[in-house]
Amino acid sequence: MKYSFDIVGVSPVLQFFNHQQIYQKPQHQGVEYIGTHKCTLDALIESVEPVPPKWNWDLDQVVDTVIQFWLNNSDSIGYWKSRLTDAGTDNLLVARIADIKALQSEFESLLGKNW
Repeated sequence: MKYSFDIVGVSPVLQFFNHQQIYQKPQHQGVEYIGTHKCTLDALIESVEPVPPKWNWDLDQVVDTVIQFWLNNSDSIGYWKSRLTDAGTDNLLVARIADIKALQSEFESLLGKNW
């Protein structure tokens, strides 16, 4: 199974919590949004570690996906690290980890395609 990881933004803690509680829909199984107060590789790995057991994913592959993102996207990481610092301590860095097929299904549903 292949996974995708990306940083998607910065959000106030309460708004992120609200999104997690209300807007997570069962049809998007295999797509998780995670939040962390720090923009470090260790913090991102720690934030994704609880996800693989939930979806029966391979933890080593998920962690490797995060590491590869970190190694290959230094400009993006620098940008989001600055945005998180600018936003202050009541905010989280939000990232998405997903099974590639589940992510494709989520995007298709957003576009209104019924495959």
